[in-house]
Amino acid sequence: MDISEPVRLGQYRLPDGRDLAWAEWGPEDGTPVLLCPGAATSRRLGFGTGAVDALGIRLISVDRPGVGASDPAPGRTLDSFAADIAGLRRDILGTAELAAVGYSAGGPFALACAAAGVAARAAVVAGADEFASSHDGLPEDLRAMVELAAADPAAAERSFAEFGSAEALWQLITSCSPPVDLAVYRSPEFEPVFRQALAEGFAQGPAGYARDTLLAMSRWPFAVADVRTPVDLWYGGLDTSPSHSPDHGTTLAGRLPSARHHLVPDAGGALLWTHAEPILRTLLGADH
Repeated sequence: MDISEPVRLGQYRLPDGRDLAWAEWGPEDGTPVLLCPGAATSRRLGFGTGAVDALGIRLISVDRPGVGASDPAPGRTLDSFAADIAGLRRDILGTAELAAVGYSAGGPFALACAAAGVAARAAVVAGADEFASSHDGLPEDLRAMVELAAADPAAAERSFAEFGSAEALWQLITSCSPPVDLAVYRSPEFEPVFRQALAEGFAQGPAGYARDTLLAMSRWPFAVADVRTPVDLWYGGLDTSPSHSPDHGTTLAGRLPSARHHLVPDAGGALLWTHAEPILRTLLGADH
């Protein structure tokens, strides 16, 4: 499990005057890989940071609008996030192809980049499915969130904001995690970094987290079946968080024509950190 402080930090000024905050690891001339972090987790928490130099990967983690140090964008969508990343790619990366990896609640954002053609390859790791497309198998509390998001999006967003705080999210994550994940989350080298990333994620308040959650719980603005970009789906067989995927990505894999489904039997939801190198290798187009 490799985590370390970012090598570089910066801000990208978008055409509308907003700033998008980013962090980087690895060589500046490496293959660019965009990290879409989990819910309300700031850009400072990377993954596989001990492997990126050897793999020649430039890992770029971006705070979504209203989260961490990125300026808010009221009414933003999954599509508008992909447009933001398209600008960053054009102005900072030039002609280099971009791969995207979305962890947990970041999964829909990585898929949005793939659907828009911004990312040439994508990975979803313990990612949320499009729960609004099917209620089958959803636990009651998750089903209620999806139904509220469909019936009254504004009320749902307010509800998510009322819940949202760094401590509440930490308690939710650890209460839903199996022992294999708790061993990661509560380890002395990981817990303080993770909790700091959550605190930074809520630095502007809960609005960014609430918007992210609404977008994940609502119908996505693109058809998953139309995504032709190669997508690797990674799930841990021991993961017990239904908000990742009640069926460990099987339904999502069936809807994505270009998907490769990796189910790691002895891993949990923290496989972004426990299996970082094989995930990164697939983003380079290499088999694990």
